[in-house]
Amino acid sequence: MNSIFSIHTIRFVALVFVQVLIFNHINFLGYINPYIYILFIALFPVSNNRVILIMLSFLLGITIDMFLDTGGIHAGASVFIAYIRPIVLKSSFGMIYEHQTMKFNAVDFGSKLTYFTLLTVLHHIVLFSLEIFSISKILLILQKTLFSSIFTILLSVVITIIFSRKSK
Repeated sequence: MNSIFSIHTIRFVALVFVQVLIFNHINFLGYINPYIYILFIALFPVSNNRVILIMLSFLLGITIDMFLDTGGIHAGASVFIAYIRPIVLKSSFGMIYEHQTMKFNAVDFGSKLTYFTLLTVLHHIVLFSLEIFSISKILLILQKTLFSSIFTILLSVVITIIFSRKSK
């Protein structure tokens, strides 16, 4: 239990620092800005308490908001995907999730890609809707969501491949 806590603490701190120091300075063409910190929410163990995940997601989002001075939009988007995560897990992994036997390193690539895609797109839609907050700018919201989601999904897949433990 102690090593699990320390792994998640290290993952939390590392993702916040990488997001703040590196990825927040990427703003390609005004639309592409990866938000890699959502990997913490995506990779949080399935068997843990959902309330803990929602509280940690709020803490993660508000930490990013403090560094970016964005007034709570990251916290709102993070809490939203933490809340909706069980539905996304069930739709992505099916019966493996139902029986609480899922390990992210053991699932097939297609299911993992579907899971990352759904979580990322949902996060980005909420994030950019809160940022722009105008129904007349729906095309801008969708454009920013599409381009940032593609880049975030690619980076998430690469990072999980690089840092995944090989099970033998």
